[in-house]
Amino acid sequence: MAQATGAVTDVRELLALSRPELDRLFRNSQPGPTPRGEGAGTVLLARGARPSRVAARLARLLAWQGKVFAPGGGELLNRVTPFGVRAIRARVYRGASWSDGAECIVLDYSHTSFLAQRIRDEIRRIGPGLYLGDVYWGRRKVLGFSLRFPAPTP
Repeated sequence: MAQATGAVTDVRELLALSRPELDRLFRNSQPGPTPRGEGAGTVLLARGARPSRVAARLARLLAWQGKVFAPGGGELLNRVTPFGVRAIRARVYRGASWSDGAECIVLDYSHTSFLAQRIRDEIRRIGPGLYLGDVYWGRRKVLGFSLRFPAPTP
């Protein structure tokens, strides 16, 4: 099993972690640079490797494929539906995490989306091109996710 205190470089490792391990990894990570471009998303249920892998595949197939960060920063669009439609805009900025008060990258839907106005995501970089995120509904943490960005080309 992956250790939440060491470097995590693969989404499969994240799928095997428990909620307390994911929380510890998030707390022990820095925000890193604000992502740019398209990040492949994976839902993290923290229910064990096998159930988490199945749920992640279903979510990616039917509902959410990831996030596309604007090149200039400041906003993103989610990739949703089986067709990868870009929708559900969020503001992107640095702020204090609701989980530990330390700096994170906030993905704020409160003023950009009627459907998702109660949603707030927080992300931190946990490895090269890999971000760990938490989803809040109001002030309640409801879900985890990861975003994998392609390595920059030389």
